[in-house]
Amino acid sequence: MSTSDMTSPEIAGLLARLLDPGQNAETPSEFLGRQFDLGLAWVHFRAGDGGIGGSSALQQTVERAIVAAGSPVAFHGNPLGVGMVAPTIHDHGTQYQCQRLLRPLFTGEEVWCQLFSEPGAGSDLASVATSAVRAPDGSWVVNGAKVWTSYAHKAAWGLLLARTDPDQPKHKGLTMFLVEMSAPGVEIRPLYQMTGDAEFNEVFLNDVVVQDRHRLGAVGDGWRVVLTTLLNERVAIGGQVPARGEGLIGHLMQAWQDAQSEGSTRPELLDELMKLWIRAEALRLFNAHSAATRDDASGPGPEGWISKLSDAELNLELTSLALDVLGPAGLLKPDGYPLARSSRSPFDYAGVQNAFLRARANPIEGGTSEIARNVIGERLLRLPGEPRVDKDVAWSQVPRG
Repeated sequence: MSTSDMTSPEIAGLLARLLDPGQNAETPSEFLGRQFDLGLAWVHFRAGDGGIGGSSALQQTVERAIVAAGSPVAFHGNPLGVGMVAPTIHDHGTQYQCQRLLRPLFTGEEVWCQLFSEPGAGSDLASVATSAVRAPDGSWVVNGAKVWTSYAHKAAWGLLLARTDPDQPKHKGLTMFLVEMSAPGVEIRPLYQMTGDAEFNEVFLNDVVVQDRHRLGAVGDGWRVVLTTLLNERVAIGGQVPARGEGLIGHLMQAWQDAQSEGSTRPELLDELMKLWIRAEALRLFNAHSAATRDDASGPGPEGWISKLSDAELNLELTSLALDVLGPAGLLKPDGYPLARSSRSPFDYAGVQNAFLRARANPIEGGTSEIARNVIGERLLRLPGEPRVDKDVAWSQVPRG
């Protein structure tokens, strides 16, 4: 039987090998390495690249079994790498890039970041000014600045969008690169948030040399490559399918139950609590349906923006209600404001107060809610697009303040 015909029984057999109790003494990276080698990292990837060439819908079966067994989850240690970078390398990378990079990415031995947003190119990502100039020896010399870069201080590699032809319109003069974060000329500075964490970073690139073998995709084809990343990013941020009642809604329900046990619940909040539970369950089911019916040939589509937008707005309301449930205690942040590097994932909400503060970033990161509504309107509802006066103008000729 071909790998494209793999079904749940075959996946069950691979899972039985992966979750063999006799392997309990292995480290998390060893477990994740075996998962990769069995083709259960991304089941729809090619054999040898962490997959079996099966349907991505089977990935939910794999992930549920791993969570139920209490085994390590690759996404938790390297969410940007596993959720966003890996599909981009798989779809656009060379054989060398896939063989060299995907396995250590999945095991967490090499953490990844995305070098996309800039001080002058956030929502309008195609306006990036970071330059990559071809050197006489065929390598590229990169100069520029990136901002709001999660995991840059932990990352071994960065996925870099740079401008290689300023005389082309902004979408056409871009190229994607794979940058070693330890390379000479890479400078990383922390950005402190109102949680007290320094989860984000500024990254400065000063005459950073990138070999041409670390170019991802064709020269000038960077926008097509970045779309693969962005569509997967929407799913990674807002398209998760937790078990029923888990995630932020689970934290809120626990806060309510704790308040009940202490006799401090406010009955007027119960109606709002149930409305939010229904919305969280509806989003979970929507994400499950999207994952089960996704076309593996084309990958995630613009419908991922619905998940991302809904998740961001729901998180704001969930965390706000959680503070109301806590009452006056919600005004106190137990761990203070440490002004230190965070050990948490950007997708991990630790404590009600931290969750409330961290959720303020959700409508901004990974594409603002305003951009999400534009994409949903134009790509899904087929509404008229906004005027784009610089679409066909050479990037070098567009005025910038």
